[in-house]
Amino acid sequence: MKTHSIIALAVLTALGISAAQAQSSQQSQSAQNRNQEMEEVVALASPIKDSQTAAIEAKRVASNVMEVIAADTIGRFPDQNLADSLGRVPGLAIERDQGQARYINFRGMPFRYTAIGFDGIDVPGAENGRIPRFDSFPAVITRRIEVNKAVLPSMTGEAVAGYVNIETFNPFDRAGFAADIDVGLGRQQLGDGDIEKFASRLSYSNDHFGIMGFYSKNSREQITDNREYDLEANGAINSIDMRSYKVTREDNAYGGRIEYRTDTGSRFFVSGLYSEFNDYEQRSQYVFNFATSPVGPVVENAPVYIDRLLQDGQYSNSTQTVTFGSDFLAGGWDIALRYNVTETEFSTQLPIIYQSGLDFLNGYAADIHLINADLTDIEDPIITSATPVDDIVFGPTSTYAYKIATPLNVDADKIKLDATKDMAFLGLPSTFTAGAEYNQRTANGENIVEFDLLAFIPALGGVALDVNSYLTDDPWESNTSNSINARYWDNARLRKDWEATGAELFPAASADQRTHIEEDITAIYAMMVSRFNWGNIVYGVRVEQTDYSSVGTLIDDETGDQTPVNYQDSFTNVLPSAHINYNITDNTIARISFSSGVNRPTYQEWRAAATVNPTATPKTVSGGNPSLEAEESYGLDATLEYYFAPGSLVSASVFSRFVDNVIYTDIKNVDGGVYGGQPGETWELSGPVNGSDGQVAGLELNFTGVADDFVPVLTGWGISANATFVSSEFTTINNDTLDLPGTSDLIYNASVFYESYGISARLNYQYRDEWISPIEDPTEYWGEQSRVDFNLQYTLPESVSGPVSATVYFNANNLTDETDLRYAGNGTVNQSESYGRRFLLGLRLNY
Repeated sequence: MKTHSIIALAVLTALGISAAQAQSSQQSQSAQNRNQEMEEVVALASPIKDSQTAAIEAKRVASNVMEVIAADTIGRFPDQNLADSLGRVPGLAIERDQGQARYINFRGMPFRYTAIGFDGIDVPGAENGRIPRFDSFPAVITRRIEVNKAVLPSMTGEAVAGYVNIETFNPFDRAGFAADIDVGLGRQQLGDGDIEKFASRLSYSNDHFGIMGFYSKNSREQITDNREYDLEANGAINSIDMRSYKVTREDNAYGGRIEYRTDTGSRFFVSGLYSEFNDYEQRSQYVFNFATSPVGPVVENAPVYIDRLLQDGQYSNSTQTVTFGSDFLAGGWDIALRYNVTETEFSTQLPIIYQSGLDFLNGYAADIHLINADLTDIEDPIITSATPVDDIVFGPTSTYAYKIATPLNVDADKIKLDATKDMAFLGLPSTFTAGAEYNQRTANGENIVEFDLLAFIPALGGVALDVNSYLTDDPWESNTSNSINARYWDNARLRKDWEATGAELFPAASADQRTHIEEDITAIYAMMVSRFNWGNIVYGVRVEQTDYSSVGTLIDDETGDQTPVNYQDSFTNVLPSAHINYNITDNTIARISFSSGVNRPTYQEWRAAATVNPTATPKTVSGGNPSLEAEESYGLDATLEYYFAPGSLVSASVFSRFVDNVIYTDIKNVDGGVYGGQPGETWELSGPVNGSDGQVAGLELNFTGVADDFVPVLTGWGISANATFVSSEFTTINNDTLDLPGTSDLIYNASVFYESYGISARLNYQYRDEWISPIEDPTEYWGEQSRVDFNLQYTLPESVSGPVSATVYFNANNLTDETDLRYAGNGTVNQSESYGRRFLLGLRLNY
């Protein structure tokens, strides 16, 4: 923790205590009213309808366009993590990795445009410092989720698309001692993998003191059946790639809160959360490289050389956040002081043994085999060969080490002050809020990629390791045919023995592979809520000042000479917003909102490290772009909401966003002075650049209702359905027009539920149209995806369970056993991936 942070914390604490003492005779009535209002909209009852009603009521009383997921709603969905829960919100779509929900596309915009916070404190995204990874947050840690589609001045300016605020549990939510335990066991159908779920939460509170702690652990073992292709539009086959992944994914979370409340309404607290996601992945892979690119879909006796890739790697990310806070009354103002420390870690470690049919050390001599291939069913390619692929022996000059390591750690300190006062303004009852915050972030990372041709040649400094001896007798688990009769390699033992030789699996980063960025963000805002007999208007402005420096090294790729680079810049963004909430009738609300935001480049994009070719004309540079400009946006929302019954809603929304300086990857001319060259000299950059004229527009339709509002005999039945229609585009530096990554033209969700006599059942369907993913080649896009999930619960009667509420539940995911397809820019399939169904049986105890 930095010196200024310690001083800030001491000042914050001193201010809170002194102000509370000075106001010991005053009642913080407005703060208490707000707390009571919050409690009224959080459902603690068990029925689906009650939690649905709580979420809809929270949306109804909000001062902006917002959706809410109540904690009980999360528990009643068959969700693996928060991304699954958020995927059912109108306008939000999930992007999955190996079948598991990971990212959120908010209204068809890139997932980097979404900001995330805990209890009102926004934190850096674990991926590249900007991108939230929702797969590391299990659903059970949350009290409720607020999805802000039109942001207020009091919210971070980074919320270009929206702001997801995760409210964690508070010990004062339930008086006295309370305990919650959730235990589940299940099975992943493909590969017969184990699924384990455990969550616990203990709390105690009296009139003044509360303490709470929670722990959660989820583990999933699965097989990912993967096929990848390099095909031409005319049907020519360049390569076919067959892979089987043995995957173990774990997410762990723990944290707690200690809070003290005075008789005057003041409170002091400290809260903490640690959440991590680990993906342990063993890869067995064969690549069939066609020597002549024959035209398919059926080819016979085609000459190929075959590559084998073996890996025991790990992907991980974590977020640790601790907040010290104090709320009190001072001079008629409600004061909220917060000091937050957040650390995020993001790491990829992939030590890959790469055995190739091309001998790179001996003139690229090829070991040719003849195969037959049938791609008639693109999801299940058939390959046969006279030589079993597992029996191919690769020599030391054809066995290489492909080493990938990309750690990125971000440390963030934030101090935040908010002051609120009820007053009369222009003759209107109003509430004025103003605040300031200072946020300091430091990012340190590496991007190591090394292809070691001599790794397994002892005479040339490599190690002796008989890679061919690690084959097992276990055939691939597969949804497809496994026509090559492949067996698994013992990748875990292979890596262990590789490490035992003393080999360096992850070399030290070279200078051009390092990232060091310091970023200071100072923000102030002012906001007024003016109330009328027909509703209210919320208006204000937020100003954010950004100062950053990016330190790196420029590498001459011919001489190896290193030139240090230290790029510094600052910019200011003025972000106004206004929200009109008009009560047309007691049950009908119209909302119109204008909001604005700023999305700063990721730390990988802003890094100063790069490689330059000084002999090219013009000089070329490949790497980060520290002069990259932040994306700036403004948008409009218009919503009509009809609350036709308790727990029921029908609504329609139109929205638009206009984004300038859209960040994407391309080639452009830059000033060589940015990279240590002569100012004014033209260099050619291959890396992140700024486009222009980004636009997103869409329509949302939403219905939530229970059947007995229409047909009384259908008591217990209900439905929730929503659809979103979106279009987007932006202009490249070459004046080409492309879609923004993450935009699906159509997204819809539908849920049918029934509850009665302690039984609750829900069937859910999700669908999204094709979209461009920024994770891979930007010319690639995912095909349409759908999922069907089912949840069944039974709550035992009190006569059986006594003072403990006991619920038995069953979850079933991916019931239709979907295969996900990805496409190349030429319209051909380049990836087919399946995972199987997932089943979980569990017991939830609440006291």
